[in-house]
Amino acid sequence: MKASFRGSYDADNSDATGSVAFNAGALNLRASVTGDTLTNTPSLNNLTLSVENPGLFNIDYNLPKKDVKFQFMNSVRVNDKPLNLTYTHSMAENRTVLDGTLMLDSNHKVSVNYGFQPRDCKVKYSLGCGCETTVEPSYDFGDNSWDLAVWRRLYDGSVVRGSYRSSTKVLGMDFRTKAAAGGSFKVTASVNLAEEKKIPKLTAESIWDFEMCIKVTKCESQLKASWTALKVWKSDYKSYLNKENVLFR
Repeated sequence: MKASFRGSYDADNSDATGSVAFNAGALNLRASVTGDTLTNTPSLNNLTLSVENPGLFNIDYNLPKKDVKFQFMNSVRVNDKPLNLTYTHSMAENRTVLDGTLMLDSNHKVSVNYGFQPRDCKVKYSLGCGCETTVEPSYDFGDNSWDLAVWRRLYDGSVVRGSYRSSTKVLGMDFRTKAAAGGSFKVTASVNLAEEKKIPKLTAESIWDFEMCIKVTKCESQLKASWTALKVWKSDYKSYLNKENVLFR
């Protein structure tokens, strides 16, 4: 049995997500909760139950929305190139999406997201520039916009990623690294270039994965340390924003 916890903070709000997974032979059973279910009093709000067979299918049931989402995966070969397909259908939204990724070689792949609606299609091309750098331009036919992402893996396994979305004019940068006590830590900075005051928005996110054979006291100490670090970061960032507001007045 495995457990996972994710906590994120920005200047305006905080969010948390937790999940517990059980292995039942070829199937994995998972229960996930988000938001108020973790940060306030326990409840069944935002609870999702899942049954998955990795690489074949995944079924999610969202309790508050009473929504069932089906996801089926398959792989075929086209001209001796692997093509990975994922079919997703949400009953409440009555929405179906087909994702496909064609691996041309180790450094080149093409991904397509199609929503079975007019112009509901996105295309992304991934180009590996050497073994550590990847460039990913993409185009959205729905709103005639393009995005660009560039990420690089550093010597210690950390990842730096820059992105730009033409539809929202948001320029972003994030840094992900492994935490000393296990798990990972991510810091994201973004700027909306369409706004008059281009004040960066910062978000910190911490992710922890636990094997349930670990003593609960150890899990609790790690979670508390992560949550305390995020709160301290939020306080420092609010002070920074106050200084920025004074400068822009």
